[in-house]
Amino acid sequence: MKIDNRQKMLVFVAIGGMALLAGDHLVIEPLIRLWKARSERITELTKLIDDGGRTLERGPILRQRWQGMLTNTLPANDAVAESKVIGAQRRWSEYSAFNVLSIKPNWRQETDDYKTYECRVDGTGAMPAVARFIYELERDPLALRVEDIEIQAKDNDGQQLALGLRFTGLVITGDKK
Repeated sequence: MKIDNRQKMLVFVAIGGMALLAGDHLVIEPLIRLWKARSERITELTKLIDDGGRTLERGPILRQRWQGMLTNTLPANDAVAESKVIGAQRRWSEYSAFNVLSIKPNWRQETDDYKTYECRVDGTGAMPAVARFIYELERDPLALRVEDIEIQAKDNDGQQLALGLRFTGLVITGDKK
């Protein structure tokens, strides 16, 4: 083999190697990254489709639960809503033998779609009465949620407790679909 031909062949091999290296870095690696990114995106979309399918399957149950929640929200009329909560509070007190000392209601307009009826109840009673009062509040079908609870002993033995409780009731003022 002649030296000129050998040099030409080495130049072509070197250029070919550089072209392969450049092709690897400029074409193949970006394509592999793109392939992996698309595979991950397909996996995410498949999961979203599966989740959506499960949600659609549960649609009737979710609508039924939503209707149940809507029927248990407080009425939009402030006076009627307050009356319902005060009546419920009296029931809780009677069932639990808890002595309510004060009730401090407060309305809060959160958004155009809903507002909350916040109520602070202070009272005293024995441990079973306090526990039963909280239990009755929590199991009431009204759309109420306990926000804060403060319990303090009123005597040295802890037989009499003071309870400070803040709860909110939900009033949906927007579209109730």
